Amino acid sequence: MIAADPGREIGRWSQPRVIAFSVVDYFNVEASCAVGVGGVRRRMPEDFPVDITTDNDLRLPERIKRLEPLAYNLWWSWNPEARYLFRRIDRFMWERVEENPVLFLYRVDQERLQWASYDSEFLRTYDEVMTRFDEYLESTDDTWVATNAPHLAGRNAAYFSAEFGLYRSLPIYSGGLGVLAGDHIKEASDLGLPLVAVSLLYRQGYLSQRLTADGWQQDVTPSLEPHSEPTVQMTDDKGEPIHIELALDDQNHPIKLAIWKVQVGRVPLYLLDADVDGNPDWTRNVASRLYGGDREHRLRQEIILGIGGVRALRALGYDPAYWHANEGHAAFSLLERLREYVVDGIGFEEASKAVASTTVFTTHTPVPAGHDHFDQGLMDRYFGHFWPQLGIDRSTFFEIGNFPETGTDFNMTALSMRLSDHRNGVSQKHGEVTREMWQPIWPDLPVDEVPVTHVTNGVHLPTWVSARIARMLDEHLGTEWREKQEDIDVWRGVRGIPDDVFWRAHSARKRRMLDVLSERSRQRWVAGGESGQVLSGGPFLEEKVLTLGFARRFATYKRATLLFHDPDRLASILNNQDRPVQIVFAGKAHPADDGGKHMIRELIWRSRDPKFGGRIAFAEDYDMGVASLLVAGVDVWLNNPRFPMEASGTSGMKAAANGVPNLSILDGWWCEGWKPDNSNGWGIEGSPETGWEQDDADANAIYDVIENEIAPRFYSRDNQGIPREWVRICKNAMMTNAPQFSARRMVLDYIKKLYGPAAAESEALHLDPVGRARVR
Repeated sequence: MIAADPGREIGRWSQPRVIAFSVVDYFNVEASCAVGVGGVRRRMPEDFPVDITTDNDLRLPERIKRLEPLAYNLWWSWNPEARYLFRRIDRFMWERVEENPVLFLYRVDQERLQWASYDSEFLRTYDEVMTRFDEYLESTDDTWVATNAPHLAGRNAAYFSAEFGLYRSLPIYSGGLGVLAGDHIKEASDLGLPLVAVSLLYRQGYLSQRLTADGWQQDVTPSLEPHSEPTVQMTDDKGEPIHIELALDDQNHPIKLAIWKVQVGRVPLYLLDADVDGNPDWTRNVASRLYGGDREHRLRQEIILGIGGVRALRALGYDPAYWHANEGHAAFSLLERLREYVVDGIGFEEASKAVASTTVFTTHTPVPAGHDHFDQGLMDRYFGHFWPQLGIDRSTFFEIGNFPETGTDFNMTALSMRLSDHRNGVSQKHGEVTREMWQPIWPDLPVDEVPVTHVTNGVHLPTWVSARIARMLDEHLGTEWREKQEDIDVWRGVRGIPDDVFWRAHSARKRRMLDVLSERSRQRWVAGGESGQVLSGGPFLEEKVLTLGFARRFATYKRATLLFHDPDRLASILNNQDRPVQIVFAGKAHPADDGGKHMIRELIWRSRDPKFGGRIAFAEDYDMGVASLLVAGVDVWLNNPRFPMEASGTSGMKAAANGVPNLSILDGWWCEGWKPDNSNGWGIEGSPETGWEQDDADANAIYDVIENEIAPRFYSRDNQGIPREWVRICKNAMMTNAPQFSARRMVLDYIKKLYGPAAAESEALHLDPVGRARVR
């Protein structure tokens, strides 16, 4: 068991949340609980009588004692039968602890555990789940990688990312980048790809969203207690915590970092934690909040992630064959590996080539302002002691991170581009944009020869295909859709699913979504007594009305308020007597993004306007759980970024995998997913204009498609009440997009295009003097 820390507060959250809300089908199991105002009710210490930090002995009956290792492996999160075990023991407690199995096992009544240990139905499912769990972890000889890429078997890759979205009860993610990273390592686990992941343990997580009466986003800071999460602190042979040391600045004030592990199937994710006794007070919160603080705070976090992450892997005995930096936040890991080579006696130039040849770098951002860069004063302070260890002077150091667009600042993406030989954008279009954006690093090359390829993002289907839809696929496609997710031939079987079966499955998901939103609104009213807060749930939404969904990070370029460009025309669309439309919005703005916050407030003001007939709802505190509800429950997924600023966009992929067609600007992934005949959704050519003119053209194009194409098809029913033409489009959306934009296809592309070549370079390094010098 993990070591006790009597000084810690119990439970995960120190900030009270007024009323609870729960979502149905968080990933694969349908569940419900009290629904309401600000998202899921966060656990408070007074809720539970047991102190998990001092009472560490799980008293599980012998017959079901292996629930403990199951709880500590997030494999359960994408396996519905495993989730069912916890829920069946005590559904109320399972929902109360936000489906966190570790806290659940500490809090559930012993009588319920004893009952489960004798219940024949429970034990039958328990035995089946544990057999599958053991086979999954132990059967490494017949995985996809072992069978099809044996040269990668047994050779670890290291995957660095500033955030990981794995499950709603572990809030170490903010949005698409983190969820993508989580899906990546889940799929690596399923494929049997040897991989170890690194990030930070954010004890304050990411913001919880609370809206004021006038619609302004308040950023509520939660408090994560790792002892009540599926995290285990790494210890040495004597049971003492493993710590690594890191000098944050040129004053050589070393701090200690603890290492925690989250097991994700076969993949370990190590989280670095600066909240360690003995560290100066000012350092203990450095890694506490995701994307919190000023530029200096961000720099410190990235030093911990990059340099600390490499040192943590060394302390744990890892020597990865190749390395993957997910976005520029992890770029300092390249400098630390470069330093290792130099310390081993390798010259700077040769060491740089060795690092680059075994590094994969993925950039996600097509907007220059989205790439981290730090001024020279900060870099002098924090790296003045570091570049001498590289055997170079100051000017050479700054040249590594130089990029004209950011002046004299040290640019993290430029650093990553220069110290990696295997680079990619996250969609075909984004690859083109990236080559043009970063061409100054290769000034002698034409844009189309800039050495950056693309691997289009994908989503982990076992996580994001809802339980109801998954059961339908199991019945009509068999298990092949799970085993061969990337195979379009398997998905062609979707055509054979009876229309009424397909329509009923989707309608069931829509009913549950609307029930949750309606109950949230009721609880909001009960808690706040403000009838004007109907937007938080949408009590006026109706099951039979065409429902659009828009849920994502509220960055200004994503134009969440574009549909309000012509309020009168939008009102006429929403209130059409024969073909009404309703819209559900959700999303958070970055704490420092006042532009995004103003968009949220505008949405709230607009939704209160009677002219829109109560047909607009806003789901507060958007997270992975709310996302899973919406992507399967709305009828159309809306995405209208300002072209060409969408690198990829994965929420629409999740919707399509559930049979929900997209209505989107042709940017990011949708350029590849959309069929020009509109047989699987609708594509809008982004206007080449700028500013108001672009908004006007794009908004009117969206209005036209809703009025003339989407609504008529949705409301055209046969004598059985089935919209046959609509169902055909929904089937095509699933059939064409689920395999192409699955995480399975994505990781296989990484293996073919990037991991395989990087691993081959690593093998070559071990055959020459540089490689031999590097072997540890």
